[in-house]
Amino acid sequence: MQVSVDTPSQIERRVQVQVPAAEIDEAVDARLKDAAKNVRMDGFRKGKVPMSVIRQRYGNEIRNEVVGEVMRERYVRAITDENLNPAGYPQIEATVNEAGKDLEFTATLEVYPEIELASIEGTEVERPVVEVTEADVDEMIETLRKQNAGWEEVERPAEDGDQVTLDFQGFLGDEPFEGGSAEGHELVIGSGSFIPGFEEQLIGTRAGEEKELKVTFPEDYQAEQLAGQEATFKVKVHSVKEQALPEVDAEFVKQFGVEDGDLDKFRDEIKKNMTREASQAVDNRVKQQVLEALKKANEIAVPQSLIQQETEGLKRQAAQQFGLGEDFDVSQLPDELFAEQAKSRVQIGLLLAEVIKTHELDASDDEIRAKVEELAQQYQDPEQVVEYYMGNDQMKTQVKSAVLEEKAVDVLLDQATVKDVEMSYQEALAAAQQQGGDAEEGEEEAQDEAQGEERQA
Repeated sequence: MQVSVDTPSQIERRVQVQVPAAEIDEAVDARLKDAAKNVRMDGFRKGKVPMSVIRQRYGNEIRNEVVGEVMRERYVRAITDENLNPAGYPQIEATVNEAGKDLEFTATLEVYPEIELASIEGTEVERPVVEVTEADVDEMIETLRKQNAGWEEVERPAEDGDQVTLDFQGFLGDEPFEGGSAEGHELVIGSGSFIPGFEEQLIGTRAGEEKELKVTFPEDYQAEQLAGQEATFKVKVHSVKEQALPEVDAEFVKQFGVEDGDLDKFRDEIKKNMTREASQAVDNRVKQQVLEALKKANEIAVPQSLIQQETEGLKRQAAQQFGLGEDFDVSQLPDELFAEQAKSRVQIGLLLAEVIKTHELDASDDEIRAKVEELAQQYQDPEQVVEYYMGNDQMKTQVKSAVLEEKAVDVLLDQATVKDVEMSYQEALAAAQQQGGDAEEGEEEAQDEAQGEERQA
């Protein structure tokens, strides 16, 4: 077997392979002889059909089978001998495939890029310093009260934040338009669930009152026939209700797992959860800054095959997120919507793999268990979660990947200049979400990116 390798680009390889004709012809003849033993044909006993007839009828089919098998086997041998690290599947095409002639074929493939890591030294990373205060806890409890609030009917005029029950019908000129009417609809004023200007005009209305509201649909409104149009809504208000917040008492506290209804224990539990959430937000903000710096310092060619794999994964995530069902054909989603994010994730995964490889990073069982215990704190039965993860090889591998990523980020962080910045709890969460999504999403990306390390290594 003769092999030559061309390098059209940094990550593309064209492997040309030549296999002696005798090897192919002998394999084809052997396969034909085996087939002849079982061929049944009118006028001949089983196994007595002449080879000339067998070759005429089955020769091309069997040769194609043999050539396909040989090309696949010799391709694997060639990339092993040439120390090529393919990223995705090759395109294999026979260029000479005739009896009596050497078989020649070309395999075109992408390989993982060779990376010489550049340091991120000189990069300034802002690290939020967050303290969860008692005022933060009070605000969180108030949020929980609102989430569990009821509604009580009032006789006063409607105010911002009230819930009104109303009938309405929309008109363009004197003609009602489709989809513009409802009866007994419950609307919270200020929720922003109706077109701009509608809810504000309900302030001051009373139960039993009828009113006409003048509004203009946004230019980018989803119903094209309504976009930019002026409309009139005739409404009748049936009731006005104000939000009735529950008292923070023992019964309220029990809803959140504090069985004895102890208010101090409830506050402590909330503060603990908020502190953990703030810590995740800080870690995520720091991580995103480090990874962006790593990408900026290391512009690498990214194999299109890996981008396509990641794109397909993002499509499946999107379909699941929007509840499109397991049978939904994700090919209906345009690649362009996900390609940029997919390329970024692949690039980060390749660079992190190189950091882990260069610094010989690893994760022990104790470190994996510690990470699982940290993640399990958000569940009602943490110990059960820990045992499940540690007893499931796939889940354990995912956590190991997350631990390796954290270690890689720490290595990179040592190269940067870290500037501590005081932030409130809310500011820290908002900053983390703006820069890289919430902590849970960051944790998921961490696992996906780090799992690519083993594919490359």
